[in-house]
Amino acid sequence: MTDATPARWPAKTRELHNHHMKSTVWNDFTFRDDDIVIATYAKSGTTWMQQIVAQLIFGGAENIHVHELSPWVDLRIIPPEMIAGLDNQTHRRFVKTHLPVDALVFSPNAKYICIGRDGRDAAWSFFNHYSNLSEERRAAMNGPGLVGDPLPQCPPTALEFFRTWFAENGKPIWPYWDNIRSWWTIRHLPNVKLIHFNQLKTDLTGSIAAIAAFLDYQLTPESLARIESHCTFDYMKRNAALVTPSGGVQFKGGGATFINKGTNGRWRDELPPDESAAYDAKAVAELGVDCGHWLATGELVKA
Repeated sequence: MTDATPARWPAKTRELHNHHMKSTVWNDFTFRDDDIVIATYAKSGTTWMQQIVAQLIFGGAENIHVHELSPWVDLRIIPPEMIAGLDNQTHRRFVKTHLPVDALVFSPNAKYICIGRDGRDAAWSFFNHYSNLSEERRAAMNGPGLVGDPLPQCPPTALEFFRTWFAENGKPIWPYWDNIRSWWTIRHLPNVKLIHFNQLKTDLTGSIAAIAAFLDYQLTPESLARIESHCTFDYMKRNAALVTPSGGVQFKGGGATFINKGTNGRWRDELPPDESAAYDAKAVAELGVDCGHWLATGELVKA
């Protein structure tokens, strides 16, 4: 990427702290040139992408402890040894972030995979995550070092959760629109790949092949088939303790609760049409027509 000038690369302009995240960790992060950063809002296919990338790195092997190898770098309560352990990894490293671009340090040499998902689907999925979060984990989120408002008890229904999330720009978790907008803005950079949850759902084979090409992995038909078989929801649910954050110990029911259904459109039977239309209008107002269309459908508008 020597043809790029420094002015092309995103710069960190702010810190973002809340009960979940602490962006200052990136200020001291030592990149390697082949690092992979998986970037999402939340509940948009992060763990799924970590599994795909792990399978590419390790050649479709079984029993990869993804949650140990690929930490959420900006998690506020991450054990320090998990970050320190990255220095000892001899394989290609892959980490995740839920930050917008302008709140992390961007490396021109790392590769970034950003996953999009309709905000309604992400919110409904996060409700499952939130409602099954253990009280011990919520207490830890609200423990020493908390910045800003604490994480409250989960509302009783997904619709109530969504209404607050939509009205207050992501509360009680974190802002949605500027996260999506920040990654969309840099989609043309050579080390950034946008992929949509819908693509993973409708064409897992093609998605894995495209991700492999972006990360410079050569696949045979046999290796692609083996990797794909290890990236289905059924496989991940059976192996949830290997895949989910912390092995799923922070969730009621363990990792199998975290790997829920991976389905879209659950909101259609619950969200009134006028509220759904308000979401669509807000997406276009915040992101523009092209990004709003991509976020809702996974389809990129051809120039």
